[in-house]
Amino acid sequence: MEIKMTRLWEGENTTLSTLDAFGFIEQYVLEDKDRRLTVDMPLEQIRKIKEPGRTAIPVGRYKVDITYSNRFKRLMPILIGVPGFAGIRIHSGNTHQNTDGCLLLGLMFGLENGDYMVGSSRTATLRLQSHIAAVLAKGEEVWITIESKYQ
Repeated sequence: MEIKMTRLWEGENTTLSTLDAFGFIEQYVLEDKDRRLTVDMPLEQIRKIKEPGRTAIPVGRYKVDITYSNRFKRLMPILIGVPGFAGIRIHSGNTHQNTDGCLLLGLMFGLENGDYMVGSSRTATLRLQSHIAAVLAKGEEVWITIESKYQ
């Protein structure tokens, strides 16, 4: 399964993307501010640019798995091998204060005080997680490609 996430809009502290997991766009993704990191940058450079808890992950392609989160006390999707970042999950939340570098899903979005937010986040997250779990249960891999095409 290939998931495509396209960063399209930037707020003051936020990045908003579309998520195409099944051949059509059905969800939005909220992240922290995009500081133009890429997966092929040297780790030292990523660490120099990154502001912990306030930076979107590098553009690139990552394997997705579902593992137990000690923080959230449940099974959740996780991105594997994100350079300079650890524990990057796909989970519910509405504002950039909920991200801490993770990807927040929503079925709708809004803009308030210069920053994006997402809505119906739990529904969106459960929907994607159930699809990921079904694919993994069949023994297939799940990957997410993150790209930037700002408008």
